[in-house]
Amino acid sequence: MNAREFKDKIYTELSAISKALANPHRLEILELLAQGASSVEYIAGQTGLSIANASQHLQVLKNARLVKTEKKGKYNYYSLAGPKVFEVWKNLQELGFSMNAEIEKLMKDFQKSRHDLESITAEELRKRVERGEAIALDVRPQHEYEEGHIPSAVSLPVEELQKNLEQLPRSKQIIAYCRGPLCAMADDAVELLHKEGFEVIRMDEGYPEWKAKGYPVE
Repeated sequence: MNAREFKDKIYTELSAISKALANPHRLEILELLAQGASSVEYIAGQTGLSIANASQHLQVLKNARLVKTEKKGKYNYYSLAGPKVFEVWKNLQELGFSMNAEIEKLMKDFQKSRHDLESITAEELRKRVERGEAIALDVRPQHEYEEGHIPSAVSLPVEELQKNLEQLPRSKQIIAYCRGPLCAMADDAVELLHKEGFEVIRMDEGYPEWKAKGYPVE
């Protein structure tokens, strides 16, 4: 094999990865799988896709070696092929935030519509929880919490929050978190709890970013 053939083969393989990423539904699926392993039925339900359509997208990601499968009982569970996959997704997201004016405008408009809700870093959340000043509130669906979460975090999915307010202390600050910067569940939780008189803010990232930093998880 000469140098030209070598390059052509390498770039062909790399382009297959790029093509697999070049779809909004598949990017959302990767963000979802960064929370933990999930069945195609769960993925379809969370992304608004049909099971058949979700299966097709997952097959593309699997063929590009971005996801893997594991049999659990009678179901196949999909997960990211490794931590490098989340790094690629995170880097792509950050590139878009910094270089794409339309993405920047969308983010600013969305934040403005949420009245510029305050947020803090994962590092600051960790410090406040360790000092006993705050509690972490995981507002993702229960399945994702069970796949992995911040230690000692209280699990209250956002759709169940209103009817379970008595589970939250009013003597401490509450720091909500969800899937990541593009996830609105934490924003919804902050707005609801603020109206109910709680001292509440959100973490500016999500559980996958917390895990990627090497912080402890349960």
